[in-house]
Amino acid sequence: MKSLISITSLFLSLIFSSLTYAQSCGSGGGATVCLTATGSADNIALSWTVSGTVDSIQVYRDTDSNPSGRSRLAILSTSERSYTDTTAVAGTQYWYWIKFRADGKFYNSNAATAVREAGCDATAITPYIQVDGAWSQVSSVTIPSGTQITFGPQPVSGGSWSWSDCGTSGDAREQAIAPTASCTATAVYTNSCGATSSQDFVVTVDGGSSSIYPNYNINPLPADMTGMSSNALDIANNITLGFNIGNTMEAIGGETAWGNPMITADFVSLVKQSGFNAIRLPLAWDQYADQATAEIDLSWLARVREVVQYCVDNDLYVIVNIHWDGGWLENNITLERQAENNDKQRAYWQQIATYLRDFDEHVMFASANEPNVADAEEMSVLLSYHQTFVDAVRETGGKNAFRVLIVQGPDTDISKTNDLMTEMPVDTVSDRMMAEIHFYTPWNFAGMTADESWGNQFYYWGAGNHSTTDAAHNPTWGEEDDLNALFSLMKTQFVDQGIPVVMGEFGAIRRTEQLSGDDLTLHLKSRADYHRFVAQQAKAYGMVPFYWDNGGTGNHGFGIFDRNTNTVFDQQVLDALMQGAAN
Repeated sequence: MKSLISITSLFLSLIFSSLTYAQSCGSGGGATVCLTATGSADNIALSWTVSGTVDSIQVYRDTDSNPSGRSRLAILSTSERSYTDTTAVAGTQYWYWIKFRADGKFYNSNAATAVREAGCDATAITPYIQVDGAWSQVSSVTIPSGTQITFGPQPVSGGSWSWSDCGTSGDAREQAIAPTASCTATAVYTNSCGATSSQDFVVTVDGGSSSIYPNYNINPLPADMTGMSSNALDIANNITLGFNIGNTMEAIGGETAWGNPMITADFVSLVKQSGFNAIRLPLAWDQYADQATAEIDLSWLARVREVVQYCVDNDLYVIVNIHWDGGWLENNITLERQAENNDKQRAYWQQIATYLRDFDEHVMFASANEPNVADAEEMSVLLSYHQTFVDAVRETGGKNAFRVLIVQGPDTDISKTNDLMTEMPVDTVSDRMMAEIHFYTPWNFAGMTADESWGNQFYYWGAGNHSTTDAAHNPTWGEEDDLNALFSLMKTQFVDQGIPVVMGEFGAIRRTEQLSGDDLTLHLKSRADYHRFVAQQAKAYGMVPFYWDNGGTGNHGFGIFDRNTNTVFDQQVLDALMQGAAN
């Protein structure tokens, strides 16, 4: 018996000592796909071979060998032969499949299984800065020249520290400095198992000048993680499809100034019952604030909180932002306006964050809307606005110390964001930030309302939807392959780095007065196909899609609902969105 046990133990150890597993290949339609999976401390790496011709490759994962209930991780180019799963949890065994299409039908590869090693994880650094004898959990500070401050990051024991720049040196955890110029210090912590982590401390020296507005962070609270356990990736994975209540609370002149009724609890319930589980709430603030002091009218703060409560009561996630707001920020991303706008950004977000501080993780804050940025210099100004936003929210404490925050790319344009947004703001807590882009591509289809010398409107979109009688308004760019190529940029730049991307707005206008008969029918089918495809592919590439609804039910409108009667107006697009988000 003893020898049998030993032999059995040896056999099992040989099976499970390797982190690379593969079974026989999967075949169908004249093609064969052979998949292997290899686990390491950083990820699980997949690789496969393909013989024959395939025209679709998708990666699926599950925590057991039964493919029913598995989840899709990615849709890839048919030329791809590898994929890295960075979201696998250490110590959990996963099974993977390549779903491929050949000769018009879908087939599966073999199931390959692997385990991500536990490894030695780096220790998160919690930054603290002491100014005037008071400690704050922040990583950046603005001070008059020569002010003494102390950096005191945590943990306080268990490893070793090293410092560089900004007058710091040596291995002491606390570093006291009195800078006379703006600078950035870097702390590196090495834990007991040898893994390192780093934290930047940004010091801005203003020469002794102070904000032109009062400090509204008059009651900061200790950090409170109650109801805030989910990080940015968790929340992104929990959102199926989002909805913008557009042209309402951001309207210049008041909530109903642009023709929509006031938001009611019944309308928010209708949105939830129709299948959305998140709301983006575009908001104006500047018109409700004293321009001399930047103090926001309490009645407006109370109205915003009321609508946010409608959302939370329906178990909806909700994004609160500073929208166009008259353009004070997004139209003035310049060095000349940088100091003034940072002061206003700080004053507004101190008040907004304090007033909404008690909401749990269902409420997220977004720095801006569509910031107009042309080049790297303006991008650096925008980054300072975002940094001010992050710092202002975090310093209010309470649940805001852990709230998920969203920062916008330049123009919220994918290509510009890919080119210019090379870094994110510094945060005091890890994995609590998302990036945001908007999507109205191709504009000829999504929003263009008249033919121009440089190009025509696109009335139709997508494979199988080109007109044989109105070829002048068929799309010449911006269809399925172009959209996939753009989405892949965001996946590589952010999603693969652990930063979720919010597609804060997307949609295409309805052209009911421009077209009739078969042309209108084909156009409406194109709209449905477009919204289905964008929702589906956004999710496939790791983004969180929010449909833009401006309440308009006529020509050139985006409205899905009739907000005056609280009924569904555009069932065709609503169904398409839900189908796309579910796949």
